Parts: sequence; C-alpha cells; structure tokens
Amino acid sequence: MYMNEEMIMSKLLEDFCYETNDAFGGVQKLYQFDNGMGASVIKHENSYGGKLGLWEVAVLDGAGNLDYSTPITDDVLGRLTWSEVTSTLRKIQQL
Repeated sequence: MYMNEEMIMSKLLEDFCYETNDAFGGVQKLYQFDNGMGASVIKHENSYGGKLGLWEVAVLDGAGNLDYSTPITDDVLGRLTWSEVTSTLRKIQQL
C-alpha cells in the first residue's frame, strides 16, 4: 500500500525505532521505515561527534546493511544535533 507524504509524516519517528542498544558506552537506535530503508543512529565516545554529545547517522538498506548509494549521503553523517537527526530520518523515510 502506498502511503502519501502526509500519512508518513503523521507517524512518530519513535514508532519506527525497533531496537535500542548500549553501544561502546553510549547508545544506538535502529530504525526501519515502511519503504524498507532504515537507519542506525549512534552516539558514543568514538562516534563522529560523540565526545561533543552529538550523533552519527548511517543509512541502512532493507537487510540492515550500510547503504552508501542514497541521495542522503555516500558515507555516514556525523556531528549531528538531535534536530538534524530527525530531519535526516524523515528524508530516509521518504526515499
């Protein structure tokens, strides 16, 4: 079933978070969206920006593998505020 943009935006991002883990003394949140794409959102001492309290986001494909082929990024995105993380998650959700 196709979900229009309004329906996609009406769901809370946390509804798509299927796992939260302790990771290297920090936290990792894993997301899976209805379009099959997902994301790993992580913050720990060695993540990009973690020492500053900032987040790192990696785009995941439907199998949970890193996906560097999207228009979002060809790498991970680091040093993000939570607001920037949520904006990036919405972009992944709309791929």
